[in-house]
Amino acid sequence: MRRSAEDKAETRRQIVQTAGRMLRGRGLAETGVADVMAAAGLTHGGFYRHFSSREDLAAAAIGSGFAEMRGRLQAIAAQAPPGKGLEAVIDTYLTEAHRDRPDRGCVMAAIGMEAGRAGGAVQAAYREGIVLLRGLLADLVPAPTRRQAEDRADAILSVLVGGLLLARALKDPAASKRALKNARNAALELAY
Repeated sequence: MRRSAEDKAETRRQIVQTAGRMLRGRGLAETGVADVMAAAGLTHGGFYRHFSSREDLAAAAIGSGFAEMRGRLQAIAAQAPPGKGLEAVIDTYLTEAHRDRPDRGCVMAAIGMEAGRAGGAVQAAYREGIVLLRGLLADLVPAPTRRQAEDRADAILSVLVGGLLLARALKDPAASKRALKNARNAALELAY
């Protein structure tokens, strides 16, 4: 019996991870349950053993994606030299690799407009993820008060996501690289 519960949990984790990659790569509207289950190597019929609805799956995938990104950025900040954690996070976020692989990157940048329109559990998971990322940045921002750190973190997060989206939209490689560089410089100005 114990093994069955572990297998079920592992299958759910696999479905959530697959859905997360697909949501970030294709968007909410273009990611269907049948596609996710097939990509996870499972049958469509098994979906309802793990989720009550497509919205339930999307919310779980969004939450998992934000947690993954936050964990990755926390590790980067922790490995940075003292006082350089925020800069390391900014440099990690605004890379060509992140620009080129939305399916492996930040949920916020990948499905922002769709999540804002989705409502319900999807929008709630998205908002919670934003709060987590803002909190991570606020912990790294040198500011006299927590409120000031959070305000600056909001601005930095906006520049990071906007810069990444702009770089993805620009087809000219030089212009795209410049957008990443300019966003990095703007984020660092806001940080210090």
